[in-house]
Formats: sequence, C-alpha cells, structure tokens
Amino acid sequence: MSRSRETFSKKEVRNKKEKKRKEKLEKKQERKEAKQKKSFDDMIVYVDENGNLTSTPPDLTQKKEIKAESIELGVPKREAMEEDDELFIGIVDKFESSKGFGFIREKDQRDSVFVHINECVDRIKQGDKVKFQKEKTPKGIRALQVKLA
Repeated sequence: MSRSRETFSKKEVRNKKEKKRKEKLEKKQERKEAKQKKSFDDMIVYVDENGNLTSTPPDLTQKKEIKAESIELGVPKREAMEEDDELFIGIVDKFESSKGFGFIREKDQRDSVFVHINECVDRIKQGDKVKFQKEKTPKGIRALQVKLA
C-alpha cells in the first residue's frame, strides 16, 4: 500500500538505482570471468634491445654480455671539464680582502668570475692581472688557483 502513493519521479529514481545495481553486478561478473581466462603466459611481456615491450621472447643467440659495473643508474656523472686544465687570464675587477671575496673580469670573454680568498695562491688586490682555472658550481662559475700573472 505504501507503493501506491509513489509518484512518477520516485518510481523513476528507484528504477535507475535498480538498473545501476544490475550493471554493476554484470561488470563485476565480466571482470571475474576475464581474470579466470587470463593465464600467466598471456601476462608475460619481454623487452627488446631497444627497450620496447614485445610479446615475443628475445633471440638468445644474439645475447650480449654486459658488466653490471658499467650500468649507470640515475644521472651520469660528468667528467672533469676540459676548462679545468686550461688557464684563463683576467684582471681583478673588485676584491674586498676584509670580506674575503671578489670578482675577476676575464680578458677574452669579459665575463665576471667569482673568486674567494681561499682559492688565491698569491695575495691579490683590485687591478691585478691574474691567471686562474674555472669551476662550474650550482651558483655559477668560480675561479680556482688564482695566481698573479
């Protein structure tokens, strides 16, 4: 008797819920059946020499031996830069001995290179002509082994 007072919209909502429930059960059954049909062999994937995924196993006659030590994980480490061995010539642009740092203006490129007092071999002051090596750091390029020229 309670259903006789149901409006059309309430019946529509009830029917939609029922339909959703049935669809959900059907999908669940389909997934269950698909799981049972899959075998382990169907799930195996191989990687070829180019790193692509394939369903065919690799040819063992073309196998190459690779040393585990030669494999680099992550970002490869950069070798020492060629610039490190090269000496650069420049003029001390600004140098405050009280603070312990300054800048060298390169002769050829007119770039400013940071220099710290700990990297100075000789005592330097503003206006001196110097020879130095360069090192790239996260903050920029800095001078190493600074000597009077």
